[in-house]
Amino acid sequence: MTSRVILLVLFTIASQFFSSCNSKENTPTSPSHPNIVWITSEDNSKHYMDMFDEHGAKTPNIERLAEHGIIYTHAFSNAAVCSAARSTLISGSYGPRLATHYHRKLQQVPMPEGLKMFPYYLKKAGYHTTNNAKEDYNIIKGDSVWDQSNKKATWRDRKEGQPFFHVFNIGTTHESRLHFTEEDMKSGTITNPDSVFVQPNHPQTDLFKYTNARYHDKIKEMDIEVGEVIDELEKDNLLENTFIFYYGDHGGVLPGSKGYINETGVHIPLVVYIPPKYKNLVDEKPGTTSKGFVSFIDFGPTVLKLAGVEIPKGLDGIPFLGKDITSEEVSKRDETFSYADRFDEKYDMVRALRKGKYKYERNYQTFNYDGLMNNYRYKQLGYQEWKQLYEEGKLNDIQSQFFQKKLPEHLYDVEADPYQTNNLVSDSRYVEILKDMRLKLDKRVKEMPDLSFYPEFHLMKYAFDNPIAFGQVHKSDIEKLIEIANLSLFQFEAIKPKLKENLSSKFPWQRYWALITCSNFGNEIKKSSLTETIIEISKSDSELINRVRAAEFLGLTKTENPANVMTNALYNSLDAAEALLILNSIVLMHDKPYSYNFNIKTEKINELVRNDSQVKRRLEYLSN
Repeated sequence: MTSRVILLVLFTIASQFFSSCNSKENTPTSPSHPNIVWITSEDNSKHYMDMFDEHGAKTPNIERLAEHGIIYTHAFSNAAVCSAARSTLISGSYGPRLATHYHRKLQQVPMPEGLKMFPYYLKKAGYHTTNNAKEDYNIIKGDSVWDQSNKKATWRDRKEGQPFFHVFNIGTTHESRLHFTEEDMKSGTITNPDSVFVQPNHPQTDLFKYTNARYHDKIKEMDIEVGEVIDELEKDNLLENTFIFYYGDHGGVLPGSKGYINETGVHIPLVVYIPPKYKNLVDEKPGTTSKGFVSFIDFGPTVLKLAGVEIPKGLDGIPFLGKDITSEEVSKRDETFSYADRFDEKYDMVRALRKGKYKYERNYQTFNYDGLMNNYRYKQLGYQEWKQLYEEGKLNDIQSQFFQKKLPEHLYDVEADPYQTNNLVSDSRYVEILKDMRLKLDKRVKEMPDLSFYPEFHLMKYAFDNPIAFGQVHKSDIEKLIEIANLSLFQFEAIKPKLKENLSSKFPWQRYWALITCSNFGNEIKKSSLTETIIEISKSDSELINRVRAAEFLGLTKTENPANVMTNALYNSLDAAEALLILNSIVLMHDKPYSYNFNIKTEKINELVRNDSQVKRRLEYLSN
């Protein structure tokens, strides 16, 4: 054999060796640590998919995962909008406890002391962690969370033999895909608009039929993209040893879903594919359905459990898969907790508890009706038509609820009434269930404690450096504020002395919640002696926001025009977050049915305040 031939043979062997090492079709996983992939679709609840709901679109690729996995029929996002939901996912903790539940962040907060975002623990244990590509956290990320987090991130860049955790985000079903024009509608849809179901609280119009059909098309497109990810994993010979989670990042996206913690806002699709090599880690058999309740707070702990990584103390979530987690125990889980606060520039405060088939919602500010203007929402023609038909008096009672004052408590049987059209609070047959749900939710917000009982701007000043510590130091104060808020659940005459006492409190946030409670009662209080006290607060309170809350009551009850008090408070505010909350009340008073005239002179607003992006949204709307 000539030296030339020998060199050629050696070169060939070496080439094959390096090709083998770098091949994307290798199976480089540790025998004791499975790979884990999350495929996340944006803005779709379980209601739009045939495998979860009779009115949904076909999703054959997700069904393919389910054939070798578990379908979770009771999976929930704890929040109904991106940043609040994703912050819960990445932290494994409830947002109101961490102050991560305001969308969109005005300021990020740190993780609780001693805790990291959960992929950090995977990376520390030797996993390759990648995210392609959306983060959208309200939390300071810190170092060592992702090896890569961008549109090029892939599991294929890991070292040989290294297990991986990969997140793949699909934006095809995002809310923005429904920002179509009347001209766009002329192109039609693949799904026949006459074949779709329009939920009963929506207008039964051609526009809503088209919107549903268009969204069905997007669900089908999303399913194709899910299939492409599965195919890439199969191409790399990874289906044997990779758990695949498919889920929606919260509900949505038709009007009244995303941003609202009703079932269409938080009840998500979830399928987990079980790899043959690691079926010993799962008590359920592939191809089955689990009816146990699982929530976003549980996802991170579940990944750590499957990976064999110790779960740090201090997380709110509990794993639902992994060694020693039994299907029997998971099937007994029957509760989920959800929350909504600021959504972009729109404020409200709602908490909800679902237990079994019953859902209890606590509306802390009943006058903030669901349809209150939110610029991004109203880019959808569906929102615009819905509002117009309401103002023209062309909706039935169920369709009108979105634009009307709420009750402090709502109770629904969501199995019989999935779109939450029949509030059972006044039905005597449900008195004991109502009391039980009320107590359970109240216990949750007190034990957290729920930081939202302070205004967001106050938290930003005094709590955002360490929200957990702030909550613990002020836990008893928060309990007092919750008790004041809960006065809305009683008859006015019974709690009048307590309201009077708290309206005169030296603690400004007791006055704040007493004013909100008065607004919840509205005209019941108008002729009482409390009105004079509220008028005085509107003129002289040390907190601008309390003057605004007082003026809000006076405007809601048509006692006095609130415009001057609110406008002057806006001009005097030096804090954009405070101004944003003031503007929420201004928009409420500006719009129908109140229709007070506000002549806001933008140049009188502090320059830093008026240049804030969220403040700009409100000012743009009010100037039109």
